[in-house]
Amino acid sequence: MGTSNYLRHCALCAPLLWAVGLPAQTSTVSTGRTVRHHQVQVEDQSQPPELIKAEAAIERKDYAAAELLLRKVVASQPTSYQAWFDLGFVYNALGKPEDSITAYRKSVKAKPDVFESNLNLGLMLVKNKQPGAAEYLRAATRLKPTSHVEQGHATAWLALAHVLEANDPNEAIEAYRQASAHQPKDSEPHLSAGQLLEAQNKFAEAEQQYKQALALDPSSSDAVVGLANIYMRGQRLPEAEQYLRKVLADRPNDATAHLQLGRVLAADQQYDAAISELQAGLKMAPEDLAGRRDLAEVYANAGKHSEAEALYRSLVSAQPKDPEVHSQLGQTLMKLKKFGEAEQEFLAAVKLKPDWGAAYGDLAVAANENHDYPLAIKALDMRAKYLPEIPVGYFLRATAYDHLRDYHQAAANYHLFLQVANGKYPDQEWQARHRLITIEPKK
Repeated sequence: MGTSNYLRHCALCAPLLWAVGLPAQTSTVSTGRTVRHHQVQVEDQSQPPELIKAEAAIERKDYAAAELLLRKVVASQPTSYQAWFDLGFVYNALGKPEDSITAYRKSVKAKPDVFESNLNLGLMLVKNKQPGAAEYLRAATRLKPTSHVEQGHATAWLALAHVLEANDPNEAIEAYRQASAHQPKDSEPHLSAGQLLEAQNKFAEAEQQYKQALALDPSSSDAVVGLANIYMRGQRLPEAEQYLRKVLADRPNDATAHLQLGRVLAADQQYDAAISELQAGLKMAPEDLAGRRDLAEVYANAGKHSEAEALYRSLVSAQPKDPEVHSQLGQTLMKLKKFGEAEQEFLAAVKLKPDWGAAYGDLAVAANENHDYPLAIKALDMRAKYLPEIPVGYFLRATAYDHLRDYHQAAANYHLFLQVANGKYPDQEWQARHRLITIEPKK
């Protein structure tokens, strides 16, 4: 397996921080949990008693009681931005996202210049995959939080950056820079910026961001993964190996570092050492499917096909709808000459991915070895729908027709094979010429 294949799996082992959570000061971005800080101050000091009681209920997390009180307030004072803000917070806590969004919209409409209202509305829209989040998050970056000013602005900039990544990566990078300026000791903006820059193939800039993230958080496995990915992409394998070994010297129980070192060693074709590292990582993180998949591929590349088969079977059980895993198991079974079982795995692969030309080619080979010549021909014809014909395909089709005693089709495909073989397949070319002498009518 080449470096690019290991890189494909490396990407899987670096989970998006949006999903796994951020450091404490910015956790709202990943969780969608709305902020409260201090209560939003009311300019009119004659607060209705229900609002005071509701905020007391919120403080003791009695959200059901708070909801009833706040609904009374907004019924009598429909433009009370604070009541709508509190109601949005309560609805989110009660698991009513649509009601929460509606309440926050009404709070922002009643008083557009409140940081917390804009931030929370933006976060709720992101969390519920609704459009328009950037508008409110941008507004929040221009407003002043009622408390925790630097932390609040960092949260707003970080959330905005995540939203912008897909459609405006350059603006997202600037937003990450702003988040870092407000919270210079937080590694998350650097880490996310590194991942985005890496996706843009801006490896030198990504490397600097990952290094800054690691300097701020030496335990960051994601930063380690990012740096190793970059070194691998740049074919800087010795650098990647040296770097990861240094990490493991400090953190010998870091499963991610062991797995990543295994990938680096595999890309450098140091298969025995790669197996050792991948096994060490999986001992600590046995449910890491990407790591198990890489170990199976290294087993296969090292000629340890029985070990690869066992691991691929476990992966098929864990990921039964992944066509690639079925295909990889099929290829391993072919090496073990278990052609009937291999045929079934390739059939499963093409059923899951009907336009996968290469898998039809593998199916044709397995079917031919299994003496299932009609299936071999059908698989070759399906392959030809998605990929150009190749010399081996003509030869395989010719031999299949030959076995079925369809000598006319066999001869036609033997001729096509000889026209494109150009001396690259001497044994098969000799066989084709020999069979043509036998099966073609004598003139």
